[in-house]
Amino acid sequence: MLKFKSGYVGIIGRPNVGKSTLLNKMLGQKIAIISAKPQTTRSKILAIMSDADSQVIFLDTPGFHTPKNKLGVNMMKAVDSAIGDVDMLLMVVEPKSEVSPNELKIIEKIGNIPTILVINKIDTIKKEELLACIDSYSKLHDFKEVTFVSARSGEGVDFLKKLIKDTLPEGPMYYPEDMVTDQQERQIIAEIIREKMLNLLDKEVPHGIAIEIVKMKHRQKNGEPIYDISANIYCEKSSHKGIIIGSGGKTLKEIGTRARLDSEKLLSAKVFLELWVKVKADWRNSNNMLKEFGLTEQ
Repeated sequence: MLKFKSGYVGIIGRPNVGKSTLLNKMLGQKIAIISAKPQTTRSKILAIMSDADSQVIFLDTPGFHTPKNKLGVNMMKAVDSAIGDVDMLLMVVEPKSEVSPNELKIIEKIGNIPTILVINKIDTIKKEELLACIDSYSKLHDFKEVTFVSARSGEGVDFLKKLIKDTLPEGPMYYPEDMVTDQQERQIIAEIIREKMLNLLDKEVPHGIAIEIVKMKHRQKNGEPIYDISANIYCEKSSHKGIIIGSGGKTLKEIGTRARLDSEKLLSAKVFLELWVKVKADWRNSNNMLKEFGLTEQ
């Protein structure tokens, strides 16, 4: 009889290497928001992959970077916390031979934790170019395995999932088998709104944005489920507020439409979404605001 295997797996790497895209692809559904902008993920995201003989609990982490404010400091605390809480790690990198300073710092933190080096975005280079990348990283750390994926297309992801399961120890089922994340619906809705803003807005504006769900009420109309949701969008400057709203409210309306459609898919119900934009100067350096937005790491 096969032994049940389980454990916690941290996903680490610098910004924009594709950690959240990889997580979503492994789970077969969208758990983490995605954008082309760095530092999209701000806190640890717990996601669960269960089958008949295993349960993998993933901790997706913010991209490792040098903090410039208290939010950044908390994001790096989330990375350290995840590294300290897992049975194994996936270090996700791009297929480049040059190892960045932040990746050197990550390797220093790995210690003796079993780590799979995951070289992502292999669809962007020629296969023979991988050799230089493998050589660079292998000289710096004794990785348990090295594998190659395209998180975008799914190439290599099934093999990676098998590697993870083979590496995990025997253990119990920590969570119900039908549970895929510990995030509450309100948290997910807030992240959906932020994702739409990341994808619609340019330059530095999205990094100074936080979302607060102030109302999420469920009701029935003619037997159909409906959610009334109201959210505050906080930004750091009045000029940013104008950009978010857009000429004649056009940008804010587009954000709301995109977020509403994704929210309806998530909740399997009709959604009425109200968005309000407020200025809260330098909130990324306010301990109270970070705590209020759930962006502190204990």
